[in-house]
Amino acid sequence: MTSMTGMTQDELDRNETVTLIASDKVEGTPVYNAEGEKLGSVDKLMIDKRGGRVSYAVMAFGGFLGLGESYHPLPWDVLTYDTELEGYVVALTREQLEGAPRYARGDEPVWSDRAYKQSIHDYYGSPPRVMML
Repeated sequence: MTSMTGMTQDELDRNETVTLIASDKVEGTPVYNAEGEKLGSVDKLMIDKRGGRVSYAVMAFGGFLGLGESYHPLPWDVLTYDTELEGYVVALTREQLEGAPRYARGDEPVWSDRAYKQSIHDYYGSPPRVMML
């Protein structure tokens, strides 16, 4: 049987379980604030190579048809998945997000810069989960 996503149940079972999900299924997932307002969507995940854990979900925010979009790295632990919304929820207002660390497409940060990563965690009040090398 094929689902609305065009995948068979067997394919769905291989890409998502109760506790696991394939990264390509997370990319594009909507991100909402606590009031249910859509803020953006997950553009990509940043995964710690040594620990194997997701460190950041980079959220695409604003813009129109990709123009003027900014990218906000959110520490993974500030996101909560909401099954009813079928998306992630972050406890931020749009105004707080506008002041958050961000970058433009083609102007990616230097992820090895400890000060940059610390600024993300400081902004969100989230302790780093992995070594910040």
